[in-house]
Amino acid sequence: MLDPDSGLSLTIARIVQRLKGSSLHSQLERQARVSLHKPEIKLESLKEDIKDFLKTSGWEKKLQNAVYSELNVFPSPCHPAAPPEHMKEPLAYMRKAQGSWEKRILKSLNSMCTELSIPLAQKRPVSEQKELLNKWNEMGTDEPDLSLFRPVYAPKDFLEVLMNLRNPNYENGEQPSFRSHLGLIQVPLKVKDIPELKEDFSELGLNIGQLGIDDSAQVPPEFFENEHVRVGQKGMDLFSSVINFLAEQDSAAAQQYVRQGCPTALRADLWALILNISNQPEDILYYEQLKSNVIQHDLLVDSLIYKDVKLTASNDDYYFVFEDYLYQVLLCFSRDTSVLEHFTYSSATPPKSYIRGKLGMEEYAVFYPPNVAPLCFLYHEPSKLYQIFREMYVRFFFRLHSISSHPSGIVSLCLLFETLLQTHLPQLFYHLREIGAQPLRISFKWMVRAFSGYLATDQLLLLWDRILGYNSLEILAVLAAAVFAFRAVNLMEVTSLAAAEAVLADLSTLKVMPLLQIFLFATVT
Repeated sequence: MLDPDSGLSLTIARIVQRLKGSSLHSQLERQARVSLHKPEIKLESLKEDIKDFLKTSGWEKKLQNAVYSELNVFPSPCHPAAPPEHMKEPLAYMRKAQGSWEKRILKSLNSMCTELSIPLAQKRPVSEQKELLNKWNEMGTDEPDLSLFRPVYAPKDFLEVLMNLRNPNYENGEQPSFRSHLGLIQVPLKVKDIPELKEDFSELGLNIGQLGIDDSAQVPPEFFENEHVRVGQKGMDLFSSVINFLAEQDSAAAQQYVRQGCPTALRADLWALILNISNQPEDILYYEQLKSNVIQHDLLVDSLIYKDVKLTASNDDYYFVFEDYLYQVLLCFSRDTSVLEHFTYSSATPPKSYIRGKLGMEEYAVFYPPNVAPLCFLYHEPSKLYQIFREMYVRFFFRLHSISSHPSGIVSLCLLFETLLQTHLPQLFYHLREIGAQPLRISFKWMVRAFSGYLATDQLLLLWDRILGYNSLEILAVLAAAVFAFRAVNLMEVTSLAAAEAVLADLSTLKVMPLLQIFLFATVT
C-alpha cells in the first residue's frame, strides 16, 4: 500500500508528465511569453505576475479543468514496485480471462479473413477513394453486400464468458454451498449494498429536486427548473470565448451540477465542459486527418461497422436519421491511435497491424453503435461529436466490453445487479431462477449498451447525465434492478424465459429518475 504522501507525489508527477506533451502546455508557454511584454509584468516579481496574468486571463481555469480531467480518467497510482500489468488489472485471473477473450475475437476475425479471402487492411484504389470522399455525408445511402460478414460476437457470447469466470484461489466446489452465489456471476468481488449506494448517490434523494421528475410534474416550473437553469447559466459561457472563460466555468462544478440532471438547452455545453472538450482548430484538423485515413485505407473493421449500424441504428425509430453520422464517427474511431492511451488503465490489450507504418486497431472490430447515436441529438458538428464520443468511450464505455475487476466494469455491474435483486427481491429472483429465466440473461444487453436503444432518448440522456455526474457506471446496474422491481408483479406470473423477456421487451415508456429514486430511497433496508 502507498502512503497518502507518496501516492499524491506520484499522481502529481504523472499528471505533469502527461500535460507536458499536450497542446495546452504549449499554449500556456506561449501566453506566458506574450505576458512578458505587458507593462504590469515586473522583473522583480516575474513569477507571481505571470501567475496572476494566467489566472485573470482564464488560462488557470483551463489548466485546472485539464488536471481534473486527468484525475477522473486515470486510476490511482500503483506501488512503484508493482508490475505494469497491475495498473491494467490487479487480478491475474481477470487478465488471463481477458487475454483468452481477445484471442477468441482475433481468431474469429482471422478465420473470416481467410474464408472471404480479404486482408485485415489494404489501401483503397484511387477511384474508390474519390467515390468515398464524394459520398462522405451520404454513406447511409450505400448498400454494400454484407451477407458474407458475420458478427464477431453477440452480447450473449460475452455473457457466457463472464459466467465461466472463476477465482482459482477461492473455494469452488461442484455442489452448491452456503457460499454459492445464486446468480450467474460466480466471482467474489466487493460490490455495494443499498445503504452504500444511497450515500454515493445522495443527490438523487427524494427531498432533492431532479430534472426528469420535478420539471414534468404538475407544479409551476419556477419551483425548480428555472432556478436550476439559472445556476447552470451562471457557470456556463457556452464556450463563446476561447481565451476568456468565466471564472465559474469549472469542470468540477459542472460535474456536480449534472448529478441533478441537465436542462436540454445546456446539456451539450455542460457535457463538453465536464469532458474538457472545446473543439479547438487543432482538434478539427485531427478529425480531418482521421477522415483522410478512412478515405485512403480499407479495413475489415469497416464492413463490420457497416453491418452493425445497418442491423441496429438503421432500424431504430430514434436513431435512423443519424446513420451518416454514425458511420463517420465509428470509421474515424477505428483509425484513432490516440485511443491506445486508454490501454494503460484497461485490462484489454490491442492487437497490432500496420498499414504503411501506420498503426491500425483491429480490437475495435465490434461496436455498439447506439452508444454513439444518442450523442447525435446534442452535437451536430462532426469533429465535436467525434471528440465527445471518444472521450465517453475511453472514460466509461470501454469498461462494458472488457473483463476486469473495476467497480464500473461489466463483471462488477452484473454482480451488483444480481446482488441487489437477490437481496431486496429474493422471491422474484428465486422464481425467475427456478423457471430458467435468470434475470441477468435479460438485463445484460441493457447494461452492455448503457441502455442505449432501449430507453426513450430523453430518458437515456437523463441517465447519462448521472453517469457523467458521478463518474461511474454503477447506476446502470441500479436501474436494471429497478426495472425488475417495477415489473415484479407481472414477472411473478411468468413461467418461462420467453414470457419474462416479453414482459421486459419494451422499456421505452419508463421514466428513469422515479425508478431510481424509488428503488434506492423508498426501499426498506
